[in-house]
Amino acid sequence: MEGILKFLEYSGFSNVTLGHVLMIAVGLIFIYLAIRYEYEPLLLVPIGFGILIGNTPFLESAGMQLGIYEDGSVMNYIYQGVLKGIFPPLIFLGIGAMTDFSTLISSPRLMLLGAAAQLGIFATFLGALALGFTLQEAGSIGIIGGADGPTAIFLSSRLAPNLIGSIAIAAYSYMALVPVIQPPIMKLLTTKAERKIRMKPPRSVSKKEKVLFPIIGLILTGFIAPGSLPLLGMLFFGNLLKESMVTKRLADTARTAMIDIVTILLGVTVGASTQATTFLTPQSILIFVLGALSFMVATAGGILFAKAMNLFLPADDKINPLIGAAGVSAVPDSARVAQVEGLKEDSTNHLLMHAMAPNVAGVIGSAVAAGILMSFLM
Repeated sequence: MEGILKFLEYSGFSNVTLGHVLMIAVGLIFIYLAIRYEYEPLLLVPIGFGILIGNTPFLESAGMQLGIYEDGSVMNYIYQGVLKGIFPPLIFLGIGAMTDFSTLISSPRLMLLGAAAQLGIFATFLGALALGFTLQEAGSIGIIGGADGPTAIFLSSRLAPNLIGSIAIAAYSYMALVPVIQPPIMKLLTTKAERKIRMKPPRSVSKKEKVLFPIIGLILTGFIAPGSLPLLGMLFFGNLLKESMVTKRLADTARTAMIDIVTILLGVTVGASTQATTFLTPQSILIFVLGALSFMVATAGGILFAKAMNLFLPADDKINPLIGAAGVSAVPDSARVAQVEGLKEDSTNHLLMHAMAPNVAGVIGSAVAAGILMSFLM
């Protein structure tokens, strides 16, 4: 009988709380959205399952080294890749090896849309300060507006490690919900005529330009914001592996096996970090609210800046404001949303290629913004 009672004491049934049940429900919702609606399944399935792992209740005082916050546990060791900022640069290496910067090179003006979308970062930074967060915490929360999960994790690992779980979950949640959040804002801020604007096809870009871009890009961004080097250094290195055409094997590894492995480890451990006993706090709720506002402001900023640019452009060279929404860093989902919304107005107007320019510019812009915030707040 004593053995049975001890078994029951150690079981999850004896240690479950309302918080565990709530977080398990959230994990199931993530998995449902990923499988049923295909909202960022490569992110939401690992994160959702990680939430289930992190919120399976156990007796914390037993010293069984099971939880992600317990020294010596397997999950704690893997989680060091998040806490120490190891996983985000590896993700950026894979993104660089997958990304084609041709449209951005052929039309540099579209880079301004990616910069304009970073307005959400600094607006949310001020909002977080007003709500009582410290400077470092506010900077980490603000980066959610860039809709770039790896950048949000990297910056919070440096400035606010105590908020990594909340910030990472918020950033990846809004990345996954791009097809839900952005279309209403796009329709509200544009007219039917603006959504029908046809843009000139981008010019052909030479191999020389493609090879020089990551080298020049690294030097420029590195000098502007040295704090962004771990991210942008790997991004541009991955892109050089791709565009040089002499390191195909390395580029293939970076954009396939390596990024897949890191995504699995990062997703599961970030999900597991939402352990109810440490995650469910008023701060977490505020972060989710601020993250939503940040993402909406960033989307609106890109659209409105595109409309402002059109005031100074000739009639035959206007920018379709829909691609301004792609200035957030959710690659390539926000570019796809611009494409879908454009096709709704004109089934022959394909915007995807144009939208990829501000989309990849947003990746660079959010990393630069993170580097600037780091230099001010460290």
